[in-house]
Amino acid sequence: MISGLEPTTGLHAFVRTAETGSFSAAARLAGTTPSAVSKSVERLEMRLGVKLFLRSTRSLTMTVDGTAYYERVAPLLRSLDEAGDVLSDTGKASGSLRVSLPGVLCPALVEHLTSGFFKRHPDIRLDISVTDRHVDLVREGFDAAVRAGAVDAVDWKIRRIATLPLVLVASPDWLERGGSPKTRRELSQADHIRYRLGANTYPIRFADGSDLATDGVMDTDSGQAMRIAALSGMGVTQLLRLAVADDLAAGRLVEVLPQDSLTTVPIHALHAFGRLAPLRVRLFTDFLAEVLKQHSV
Repeated sequence: MISGLEPTTGLHAFVRTAETGSFSAAARLAGTTPSAVSKSVERLEMRLGVKLFLRSTRSLTMTVDGTAYYERVAPLLRSLDEAGDVLSDTGKASGSLRVSLPGVLCPALVEHLTSGFFKRHPDIRLDISVTDRHVDLVREGFDAAVRAGAVDAVDWKIRRIATLPLVLVASPDWLERGGSPKTRRELSQADHIRYRLGANTYPIRFADGSDLATDGVMDTDSGQAMRIAALSGMGVTQLLRLAVADDLAAGRLVEVLPQDSLTTVPIHALHAFGRLAPLRVRLFTDFLAEVLKQHSV
């Protein structure tokens, strides 16, 4: 067993190699030579007593032990590198910020991030992953995630940054072909594009607390796919109003049953740093809360 912390040179060399896939690429990032990176990794392997990489003249592949070690070490090393952020309240922050955004909100959020956040904090480099899947922050190495809807109870710091309204929409073409539903009964007989998470499909949920189960012509776990299907004239779907605001304004989509309001959806920002979130994470969540405030109810 190794006592104490491994020298950070070896850890950095290992993580950079794992993420870039080669000693040469890792060396370019570190401003050193492939030989120096390789030797640092070899010394780390000797101290750990395990092989982290399988080497050949043509390839470099992480071992099972190497993968397990990377999954534990990479988030910790990233936090260590930027730990000084938590000591500063000057509004200055730098370094990489890896975040997960839901697909349906990505266009709106990325637009604000690129036009606003980068200008305020030019030394922060964003690494954005777009998925509606609930990522594992620690295991997958994310600094923060944004999620729409309920969040399972986990050992992560959760902050509600907005409460956004849902809206029923369909394309003008579909409404012309299928008739515009005027009642919930007529709505129940329409073609529906439904959101599915795992084995569960979500009903239409109204503001009065009642649900309307529907049959789906298409089920998907992607809000962006639901929007595209609605634009293509497949049927009616419920989406965050923010996600289709431009489509409604341009007439590409039309609100269905506007007199019958739907429920709202909480938007959460999550991180796994506990109370000592790095400044870059706090600035990111504060910025999104500010952006979404104008759309919140």
